[in-house]
Amino acid sequence: MDKLGVSVSAIDCDILRSAFRKSVIEDEIPEDRWRDHAVQMIRDFTGAKAVDPDLLDWIVRK
Repeated sequence: MDKLGVSVSAIDCDILRSAFRKSVIEDEIPEDRWRDHAVQMIRDFTGAKAVDPDLLDWIVRK
């Protein structure tokens, strides 16, 4: 369970990051929209409105 009350396993984090990277490439998402895109992916996956900023930073990191 993270500090926002949503449990995301290490495997789930890797899956989210991989899916994020793939979608950025396939959909040609510009870097200035990466954070918003990642936030939406995390929300869709977890069902939570709040997103852990550490998880978000890790997913969008190059």
